[in-house]
Amino acid sequence: MRITVLLGGTSSERNVSLASGIRIVQALRARGHAVTALDPARGVLDPAEEKRLAESAVGTEPPSLESLSKVSSEVFLPNLTSLPELKNADVVFLALHGGQGEDGTLQALLDMAGVRYTGSGHLASALAMDKDLSKKLFRTAGVQTADWLMAPANFEEVEGMLGLPVVVKPSKQGSTVGLTVVKKREDLQPAITEAFRHDDEVMIERFIPGRELTVGVLGEIAFPVGEIKPKHEIYDYECKYTAGMADEEFPARMAPEAASYVQEQALAAFAALKLRGCARIDFRMTEGGEFYCLEANTLPGMTNTSLVPQGAAAMGIDFPELCDRIAQLALK
Repeated sequence: MRITVLLGGTSSERNVSLASGIRIVQALRARGHAVTALDPARGVLDPAEEKRLAESAVGTEPPSLESLSKVSSEVFLPNLTSLPELKNADVVFLALHGGQGEDGTLQALLDMAGVRYTGSGHLASALAMDKDLSKKLFRTAGVQTADWLMAPANFEEVEGMLGLPVVVKPSKQGSTVGLTVVKKREDLQPAITEAFRHDDEVMIERFIPGRELTVGVLGEIAFPVGEIKPKHEIYDYECKYTAGMADEEFPARMAPEAASYVQEQALAAFAALKLRGCARIDFRMTEGGEFYCLEANTLPGMTNTSLVPQGAAAMGIDFPELCDRIAQLALK
């Protein structure tokens, strides 16, 4: 197939997307496909740039908002669908994370242009990106999720409804960008202010202590449940993208009936948001054995340390085959 991989973009997850995308490019070429790497902010990557990216690391922190603003000034997203690299592709493989690449904006443009692409459609992408809406749909589908409220909110409201600690985060971001765990009264407002730097909507969510679990979904198949044990208190940006900063176990050590239940909840969340292709659903498991769905990721990371490839490997699916299956799903 002729496949164009979209990577990079202008969100806070740009570096993660570049790392994911270049791995996907190499994997699809290994499967015999003709692959072009295209950054919506810069254009088609030449072989030298591809080589540089393949040898680079994600880094321990996301790019600054200032550096992203410079990249954003060069974006040509409105003209993207007129490019021959997209118009002539059999499939466009979306390796973008966050921002317009994952929130349904790009998906709507590709739909209007009649271009086939991997992952969820524009409505499902928008629903999953908006954590407030997605949590409401989870509850409607019988998928348990932690109590929350949306900022602005004062400390009395937060303490009365949620208690402490709470998680303050941008409603439409990923990779824990702008996220803070608040344990003290005086830390609440600074955390809200920080989250508002990354989004115009901020969620305040009850913190669920316990085991960090994740389930990859490919089409109608749920991968084995994985457990993440980060070196920090939470599975933050550094732990996600720095080798050795988290221990991941696939499959997770848990009772078979508990693992089956989490997989069923992941599939229910997947269906509730009308997702398609490949996605990742994250959970917390309390000491009492209750499961809380945290969020759904419609374009999950595919870096060297990412979780979906590890879940696939636990089923005997290597990375090139995983990428090939995702591309094939887009043709259906």
